[in-house]
Amino acid sequence: MRLEQILSQKQILAPQQILQASLLQLNTINLEQKILDELESNPVLEQAEPKEVKEEEDSAENGEMDRNVDSPDDFDEYEPPNVYYKTEETYDAPLVERVDFIELLVKQLNDTNLNEEEKRIGEEILWNLDDRGYLATELILIADRFGKEKSEIEPILNEVQHLDPLGIAARDLRECLLIQLDTDTGSPAHRVVKFHFEDFANKRYEVVQAKSGLTEEELSDAITEISQLNPRPGEAASLTKDGIVIPDVVVREQNGEFVIQINDGGLPELRINNDYLSMMDAKAGFPTDARSYLRKKIDAGHWFIQAIEQRRQTMTAVTKTIIERQREFFMGNLQHLNPMKLQDIADEIKMDISTISRSTRGKYVDTIYGIFELKTFFTEGMAKDDGSMVSTNEIKQALKVIIDNEDKSKPLNDEKLAKVLNDKGYPVARRTVAKYREQLQQPVARLRRQLNR
Repeated sequence: MRLEQILSQKQILAPQQILQASLLQLNTINLEQKILDELESNPVLEQAEPKEVKEEEDSAENGEMDRNVDSPDDFDEYEPPNVYYKTEETYDAPLVERVDFIELLVKQLNDTNLNEEEKRIGEEILWNLDDRGYLATELILIADRFGKEKSEIEPILNEVQHLDPLGIAARDLRECLLIQLDTDTGSPAHRVVKFHFEDFANKRYEVVQAKSGLTEEELSDAITEISQLNPRPGEAASLTKDGIVIPDVVVREQNGEFVIQINDGGLPELRINNDYLSMMDAKAGFPTDARSYLRKKIDAGHWFIQAIEQRRQTMTAVTKTIIERQREFFMGNLQHLNPMKLQDIADEIKMDISTISRSTRGKYVDTIYGIFELKTFFTEGMAKDDGSMVSTNEIKQALKVIIDNEDKSKPLNDEKLAKVLNDKGYPVARRTVAKYREQLQQPVARLRRQLNR
């Protein structure tokens, strides 16, 4: 194959891949709006009744829809085995607006001086953030996806890190804080974080003062300034209006198997208008420019319809793998979650981690036990004394049980709580216990004793 043909193919595939990624990241509400926008902007698309769509699909399978129109079919398809999903049923729930945190950041890229390729790289960086807002993958891996050197996309990362909120896409806490102190370079706070961060993080303030030459007052002011920075700029992951959540996936158990339904059955079904297809069949009397325009619109329509189907397949595959890895939870043991990372799902279904992030961020699953955000099922873990892995969620639940059942007149401090957990086989340090206790919104022992008087 000649080089020109290879380059041409890559140029053809690029819009499909971009469209596929953009639809995958949308939740149900935003997907509906995107479909309506596409119906309005592409004249060859029309809305069909579900029955009509099914008939057309059957006809296409029988070869009756072949009208010599270029219909892109180069998407990477993943058809998961033994997965059941339905889309014909409408999930009846009020539609409300949900603005995803990542989408807000992506929109901000348009206000930067980045060119179109750099914006795509910036968006890829944003889709590789963890719940704290930190970059969850190595920058070199993102560079490889775009055929770039790491040094070439460092400036793009820097641009992303200075979006609002500042510090997004930082690679660690130190970098996150330094980004927020960029406008205060040379200040005591900036010097402490840049040159003495390890001592500062471990509260070795006397060491920091001795090494930095700061006065006690300057160090105190620096500590105050640093404490007012945002260490987790990604925690406001999504905003909901009126507190109503529309599930993107519905999971039910039937005859011992889990049925996965992508909740888009109530959205408009699309098809290509037959009149326009017939016009393309006309051998004469159709201007070349008009034919070229119509072909582009028909191709775009096919891509859009295929991208919606690809979204269903990908979300089904991701949900299926989550269920397999968290089966106890879906069987009713809501306190049990196995350690699981985005990369685990990516490796299982052989997709990129950014695809998994797009599939799960800001999306919810409806189970018979309630509605849960998909990110709920991703939790870190550690090895127990017996060598088995345990999730941080399980450790937190064990800690909660200990606190709930402690002697209220003599509550346990963090060191004693750590000892009890260690005796139960959970190898955690006092500092870890303090962090988990705060996440459980449990006060220190002294305050618990006062509250229970």
